[in-house]
Amino acid sequence: MNNLPSMSEMFAQLISVPSVSSVNAEFDMGNKAVIDLLANWLSGLGFEIECQLVSDQPLKYNLIARMASGQEDKNNGLILAGHTDTVPFDESLWKSDPFKLTERDDRFYGLGSSDMKGFFPLVLEAIQEIDLKNLTRPLIILATTDEESTMAGARALVEKNKLRARYAVIGEPTGLQPIRMHKGVMMESIIVHGQSGHSSNPSYGNNAMEGMYKVIGELLAWRQDLQEKYHEPLFEVDVPTMNLGHIHGGDNPNRICGECELQIDLRILPGMNVDTLRDSLNQRVANVLADSGLRYGVHSLTEPVPPLCTVATSPIVTVAERLSHRRAGSVAFATEGPFLDLMGIETVILGAGDIAQAHQPDEYVDLDRLEPMIDILKNMITEFCTDDGKH
Repeated sequence: MNNLPSMSEMFAQLISVPSVSSVNAEFDMGNKAVIDLLANWLSGLGFEIECQLVSDQPLKYNLIARMASGQEDKNNGLILAGHTDTVPFDESLWKSDPFKLTERDDRFYGLGSSDMKGFFPLVLEAIQEIDLKNLTRPLIILATTDEESTMAGARALVEKNKLRARYAVIGEPTGLQPIRMHKGVMMESIIVHGQSGHSSNPSYGNNAMEGMYKVIGELLAWRQDLQEKYHEPLFEVDVPTMNLGHIHGGDNPNRICGECELQIDLRILPGMNVDTLRDSLNQRVANVLADSGLRYGVHSLTEPVPPLCTVATSPIVTVAERLSHRRAGSVAFATEGPFLDLMGIETVILGAGDIAQAHQPDEYVDLDRLEPMIDILKNMITEFCTDDGKH
């Protein structure tokens, strides 16, 4: 007999603990208090607990909770995974306290209710309704840090190769639709270095902004080439995209611009290779600035997130489709799925929330989505972790 709180109380406790992650140190914080809650609940159900320190500034952890039944290997078993961090928020735009679970209009409101602290109470509810003595294959509950910023938690798992299981469900908000594909993300900075000087005579300097003008033209031509070469009709935007997101150069109209920086965002399709793209970017910038006398640098603003593509015939996809009564689709947002894929874990993204509510004031999850998600999770565990299942 366990002493778990009710599902709504688990929601409330998880939401009440701030665990914002951000590339901006002003907002960034640890997640240890959330990990401690989950570790306490899962250990009470008989799970073996491992806490992996990812960063000590501030304290950031992954939690790997294993049910001891069954021998862990790469050929069977199931991981139920989610991240414990949230994005920063603007409290003045919320109608209720973002750190207090609020029930109204048949919804649970609170920061992380949809994306995605709210996944863990559903997992715990599903586990409580199963006789864990019947498990003959591994069941692992995974809770990560920093998904909303650097993906440091997922990257640490790959580095340590901690996980031994064949299949995974990541409970990101998908509106109960299984997702087997998403785009990858690259964010790159291009800096052109020139020579400043008095604007009365162009020969006094070498204008970096004019060089960047040429770079932008080359980037737009490259984008066109990529969109002609790569196409995946399962995506709403079925080509790779490039956004010119930020540019800054110079400091005064009567000075020749000495330096100009452009930051771009690339959303790449499955089948596109990050290293190949980065090489192409460098080569194109080098070619267009050749003989200009300008210097340049290209570097990544963040480590890239690869695209995800789990094959349509994978058992985790076909079972998710059967249980949800919906065909697996694709999304444009990134998840930790590609990092599990690097470890040989076939992954589907499936959760009760909706991405339209993620990162928004008054974030919520619809109450009528909770029981269907719990049923899916129960059946997933039966399917992949017991002899009653077929996989």
